[in-house]
Amino acid sequence: MPTDVSTTHMVKLTNRESVAEGTMAFHFEKPKQFGFSPGQYVDVTLLNPPETDSEGNIRSFSIASAPFEDHITLVTRMRDTAFKRVLKSAPLGMPAKLEGPMGSFTLHKNASKAAVFLAGGIGITPFFSILRHAAHEKLPHRLYLFSSNRRPEDAAFLSELRQLEEVNPHFRFVPTMTEMAKSHQDWKGQTGFIDQQMVTRFLPELHGPIYYIAGPPAMVAAMRQMLVGSGVDEDDVRTEEFAGY
Repeated sequence: MPTDVSTTHMVKLTNRESVAEGTMAFHFEKPKQFGFSPGQYVDVTLLNPPETDSEGNIRSFSIASAPFEDHITLVTRMRDTAFKRVLKSAPLGMPAKLEGPMGSFTLHKNASKAAVFLAGGIGITPFFSILRHAAHEKLPHRLYLFSSNRRPEDAAFLSELRQLEEVNPHFRFVPTMTEMAKSHQDWKGQTGFIDQQMVTRFLPELHGPIYYIAGPPAMVAAMRQMLVGSGVDEDDVRTEEFAGY
């Protein structure tokens, strides 16, 4: 069962892979006693890393894997910091300290209210966990995901999210790209930033759903302003900022 009590676990890095240009997924073993609700996050501490810098050895990550999986997946944009250099190059089996789960950025229980997820870039990670859990458990919630990236090359889990839309009749996926002029891929989907016009094109009614926004602080602020300016009740808007990655 998911727990709200944050606990500390020692885990090992079991695998890593590239999931988009400049974005990597890191898989850790999942402790037997570790339960979480999709959308929650953990703090990861590197133990005696070969290098460190002023940003320190601890980072917070939303859990991208779903509770039914036997591992914990954390996804991050790769910047040139000591923490991320160590994660990228350390041998598999590297131990780390994991504290959590934490946070309340989780799907509401009232299935009569739709959930609208607005994701910018790496803000997709908590929604990926929520959506995979919803499909696995056959939850009755109506789910909409608007996901913004610069280019398809930068978009993590694009094909997996399309597959989720195929298997979950309650889920609608609307990806959009903002800098297709810089892409080498073909794109027939939405372009431009998420705005009121785009959302209302796919949503029957702006009022009624619970909105979840995750991404860079400027994107989160813009989406909140757009919703509240459209008359959406602030109590129906939940946010999670991904600052600095």
